[in-house]
Amino acid sequence: MQQSILVIEDEPTLARLLSYNLAQEGYETKMIDHGGEGLQEALQHPYDLIILDIMLPGMNGFEVLSKLRQKGNHTPVIILTARNAEEEVVQGLKHGADDYITKPFGVAELLARVSAVLRRTLPEEAFSGKGDTGDKVISAGDLLIYPEKYEVSLNGESIPLRPKEFEVLLYLVQRPGIVVTRDDLMNIVWGFDYIGGQRTVDVHVSSLRKKLEMNQQSVQIESIRGVGYKLVATTARKS
Repeated sequence: MQQSILVIEDEPTLARLLSYNLAQEGYETKMIDHGGEGLQEALQHPYDLIILDIMLPGMNGFEVLSKLRQKGNHTPVIILTARNAEEEVVQGLKHGADDYITKPFGVAELLARVSAVLRRTLPEEAFSGKGDTGDKVISAGDLLIYPEKYEVSLNGESIPLRPKEFEVLLYLVQRPGIVVTRDDLMNIVWGFDYIGGQRTVDVHVSSLRKKLEMNQQSVQIESIRGVGYKLVATTARKS
């Protein structure tokens, strides 16, 4: 069954980014940009998870979370907080949040947290198709990626990657043959309000490419001049 996520976030760019990427992961999403309206939606309709911003018009995230718990709604909640806002994190957890993530963040990091919270709070069968309880695997050529473990293997050998390298690779592998712009990678992996430049993307892709090419040539990251990158797998392999 498709899992449903309510996102209560008033920043349009971030809301669109979350909606698109959650949908790409197979989640059904509902976007609300007002605290009070988000509260009513959460109380009137069942959701598997709520992603809740703290700074909202009408009613802030703490109030929304507190009222949800007071009314006996135990839907797991991930709160979005400002960078280094330790007080917000502590207050959110005291009000009943299940996890938190600080802005700016990469979407890949958020998706990993979403998966982790859902696994803790939903029955195991909700994550296993047709009785399969094995780990999710994404393949491209001789490359195997285990998203939930942050592990990569190539020709049966483990490839050590830094977290951001892993997230860049995962995003490219999920879009084989499609040109991904540097801006897209920056937004997805580092967060839409990351203040670093595109050079950060280039450096990570360069390091990632070297690690892949040391082992084989069936998977390559091609540079598209002036645009970005695309992943090309020269062989197909079933997971």
